[in-house]
Amino acid sequence: MDRPVVELRDIVKVYPDGVRALDGVSLRLYPGKVHAILGENGAGKTTLMRILYGEIRPTGGEIILDGRPVRFHSTSDAIRSGIAMVYQHPRLVPTLTVRDNMVLYFDTAGIPAGELGERLERARSITGFEAPLDEVVESLPVGVRQRVDILRSIAAGARVLILDEPTTNLSPAEVEGLMAAVEGMKREGIAVAFITHRLPEVYRIADLVSVLRRGRLVASELDPRRVGVEELARLMVGELPRAPAPRRPRPGRPVLRVEGLRVRGRVLLEVDTLEVREGEILGVAGVEGNGQDELVGAVVGYAPRESGVVEVLGTRNPGPREFYAAGGAFIPGDRTKALALAMSVAENLAFLRYAHAGPALLTPGRLVHLYREVAEAYRVVAESPWAPASSLSGGNQQKLLVGSQLHMRPRLLVAVNPTRGLDIATTAYVRGLIRGLAERGVGVLLVSTDLDEILELSDRIAVLFNGRIAGVLERGQASPEVIGRLMGGAGWQAGA
Repeated sequence: MDRPVVELRDIVKVYPDGVRALDGVSLRLYPGKVHAILGENGAGKTTLMRILYGEIRPTGGEIILDGRPVRFHSTSDAIRSGIAMVYQHPRLVPTLTVRDNMVLYFDTAGIPAGELGERLERARSITGFEAPLDEVVESLPVGVRQRVDILRSIAAGARVLILDEPTTNLSPAEVEGLMAAVEGMKREGIAVAFITHRLPEVYRIADLVSVLRRGRLVASELDPRRVGVEELARLMVGELPRAPAPRRPRPGRPVLRVEGLRVRGRVLLEVDTLEVREGEILGVAGVEGNGQDELVGAVVGYAPRESGVVEVLGTRNPGPREFYAAGGAFIPGDRTKALALAMSVAENLAFLRYAHAGPALLTPGRLVHLYREVAEAYRVVAESPWAPASSLSGGNQQKLLVGSQLHMRPRLLVAVNPTRGLDIATTAYVRGLIRGLAERGVGVLLVSTDLDEILELSDRIAVLFNGRIAGVLERGQASPEVIGRLMGGAGWQAGA
């Protein structure tokens, strides 16, 4: 094997509060190779890559680039050294055009703006991606923003590209495009670090696999052709989750009814009819930006309607307070917008409880009791009730949010990408909670861009395309291929 482009040796990261995020981790990235990095939430994968990207300084260890030790004081240092990172949510300036974002990035990399055209053409030839240079970033779907981020990284001379959960927000067609782009990068000799929770992606694209668990490296440079799915899963989580028993739903009365709905947002949402019944999980699939935000906003009550009726448990056109008072619960797609990360776990529970139950006297003693109930029931791991929410791993933040909602015993749950970015064990746990709710008669509106999640949990599936319901499928009719065609607009069936 060739000499690595970059090597991380014995990296240690200890935070001021004593949390040991990385404990002597070593990793090598080779030219023209895809190195998949696996591990549970909180295992240290993204922390390790953020150290390589110059965003976090290690407590110990060293980085070797082209055989020589280097020290990055900022992401600018890493970019100028040919190292780039593309996050789940691309870090572009939303109010600027694509062209302006690329010029800013070139300035960071120390490259004259006049070279943009020539360099961008080379990046296009490698990836097959196109860039809408004159479009404002905030008007673009997440998948297009990701392509822009990848293009500008390669155009600026990236020799090492870190992709952090890159398929999370993509449609099946966009995943295919990304995989083809990564193959182009390999042919060009670019080293790719591929952080993912999706094991099929490892077998499709990776040349090497390393696994982290609780800040330590438990497997290094495995050949995915010689290790099975179960073994990789065991390395990640220590114990495989049990497969769920098949559900036999017996839907009851409607808990959510939508008729003649029009909501104007990023797209114009128009829904003739939609219904969720007791004990039923209705999945809503679609590429992000096709009306999901508008639908959820109308149901939960924070998005103004142009016309139509939303009825939640007998309450017509509720606002957020009425939605909760009627028996609704809401898990938003971005937990950072639902949690006050600078505040304690207990304080977050107080705020989330207030949304449901209204003002109440919550003394410190009562908050500790509430925390213990939620932590025990939903496996939330925190140093104490008064630890800042920011100190929790992503998986524990999600369990805190889910637990706060389910603790109120809702009759309707609206869940948006409830397992996005979670590891195998936490994903199985959260999906099990949702399945258990439905078995107890709760209606669930599950809005997810993860087709595996939609297919695993849903009793019926509505597919959104360009603000309309492109089709409604019974569970037995659904397959990734059928849903993928509807997500691309190749079908139409009104109603639900």
